[in-house]
Amino acid sequence: MDFSLLLVVAVAITGLIWLLDLVWWRPARQQRLAAVEAGTTEGLDQTARERAMKEPWPVDYARSFFPVLLVVLLLRSFLVEPFQIPSGSMRPTLEVGDFILVNKYAYGLRLPVTHTRIVEVGEPQRGDVMVFRFPSEPSVNFIKRVVGLPGDTVRYEDKQLFVNGEPVPKRLLDEAPVSAPGEWLLEERLGEVSHHIYNNPRDPGPRVREIVVPDGHYFTMGDNRDHSNDSRYWGFVPEENVVGRAFAVWMHWDGGLPSFTQVRRIH
Repeated sequence: MDFSLLLVVAVAITGLIWLLDLVWWRPARQQRLAAVEAGTTEGLDQTARERAMKEPWPVDYARSFFPVLLVVLLLRSFLVEPFQIPSGSMRPTLEVGDFILVNKYAYGLRLPVTHTRIVEVGEPQRGDVMVFRFPSEPSVNFIKRVVGLPGDTVRYEDKQLFVNGEPVPKRLLDEAPVSAPGEWLLEERLGEVSHHIYNNPRDPGPRVREIVVPDGHYFTMGDNRDHSNDSRYWGFVPEENVVGRAFAVWMHWDGGLPSFTQVRRIH
């Protein structure tokens, strides 16, 4: 289900009904009321006037919902959109059940439904946590970390990431983290961003020979390096599939009571 399309349709229908009432139906009701009042000697009481001017239920609903739907559409399309994390591919940065906020204007303003960029604001940077539409199934949203920018050379071998021939700096923090038994917790630095990753020393994982990121595309990886379906398996993310930059966790819900104790910025 394309929620953006449903929202656009709802705004269009309620807006059209509201506009038709404003320019056509309401003046017609006023004319009928004036004609009735002109045919009486004592005029109409307040109850009769309200009954004569009463809006049909579609107009009443449209007038109530149109401004709300329009504000939601504008906020969701051009400013901030909420998402829920469904998998552990971005652990330890993001946990299953985290509800995140995505900056929709960081990478340029795009029209809803068509996703056409109409205003250029910025471009994804190395190290950003980016939401995008999965290239082979655009109706599904993915979230990964941007590793390679257009023109970069990327290589991944023996758990080490190389960008433009240089090893990405990382250091071991914990060989046995309680939150991920069997994994190593490391700190990695991509560009100006320092973040944590998991590596399984007993899992050889995928190997990526040196490749060049094409123009207009990005190479992405999950922070849970040995448990992430990312560009190492299916290739690059086209620029037109970019949705926005994740910047905050505002709630966590794992099936019990919602928790707001894990509110944090995303790095």
